[in-house]
Amino acid sequence: MSPISTRQGRVRAARLTDLSALGELSRVCQGDRPETRSLGLPVSGPPIGVFSLFRLPLGAFGPQDLLYVYEENGRLAGFLRVERDSQRDEWTIVELDAIGANDAGDIRFRLVQHLIRDSARRGVVRVHVACANTAGNVELFMQAGFARYGEEIILVRPPGLPLPEPWTDEAAAGHGIRPTSALDSLALARLYAGVTPLPVQRLEAYRLPDWERQGTWRIPRSSLAPILRFADVESFIQEAPAGSSPAAFLQVGVAKEDQPHYLKVVARPETDTGPLIQFGLGVIAARTAGSPGSPGSGGDHHSHGVIAPVRTYEAPINRRLEEAGFDPVATVSLLMKETLVRVAEPALVPATR
Repeated sequence: MSPISTRQGRVRAARLTDLSALGELSRVCQGDRPETRSLGLPVSGPPIGVFSLFRLPLGAFGPQDLLYVYEENGRLAGFLRVERDSQRDEWTIVELDAIGANDAGDIRFRLVQHLIRDSARRGVVRVHVACANTAGNVELFMQAGFARYGEEIILVRPPGLPLPEPWTDEAAAGHGIRPTSALDSLALARLYAGVTPLPVQRLEAYRLPDWERQGTWRIPRSSLAPILRFADVESFIQEAPAGSSPAAFLQVGVAKEDQPHYLKVVARPETDTGPLIQFGLGVIAARTAGSPGSPGSGGDHHSHGVIAPVRTYEAPINRRLEEAGFDPVATVSLLMKETLVRVAEPALVPATR
């Protein structure tokens, strides 16, 4: 149990007058000093520079974002940003920061508690968060009632590696690869169900309409889903040789902002995903051809490489990604809190005497 806080500050919704202070707070929290705390996974080093997966610029808010701040003695000491999904009544925590070597943990916990109460009042079904396994992140959320239901390996392909040439339509057809359509929703749902443990399926609770919105929707969920708001998303399916059911699914996000491109692969264990990964990298090469920062363009935009999340139960997809030039950089935890109480569905049962 966490000790009862004696702090006099309060959590409230952010206002327009907070923008200046939020900008300064965000800059302070971007640093790697020990007195700062963040959910973000900093990917540092010469190949892709300094990039924080969840700490996107404050000016990059969408209309679906909520922002809470912690105020004490007239100053802001922490903030929490949430992305709202109105279609599924879900919220995703995409940023949680606080300053102060001794007080950051208490401030972050109070922000999370306020979020849980507010989400319950607004009828939110689930609250998601993904975080690095450092600085007490996982313990903080589990103390607030979140359940950890999975882990993801984050792999990065450095921008210095040239992308493969885009595939021709004939080459893609030869491997059974084609764009998805709404008619593939049932097949995609079956593919997901075939490779995902039942407890995870129950928690994520995807529906057929979710799969029908491929290209504009960000499922299957990953720890990197928030960055897809700033990417052009395409999805492809690889049909099995027998044609009975899909063998694999590919989601490609081509970055529009200063961030990595994105690859997500879902495949049956017996499927060789190497060609599908090469195809996805070719899609990125085709979409960025001639843009600043692309190979041979001489600019530095879109120069953060390609990033791919793989859940631990999805092996050996991570091995195929490593063969394509990706390197594992971290493992993050996926956590979720259901704000509604589950009840047994009514059902007919045999009558007895």
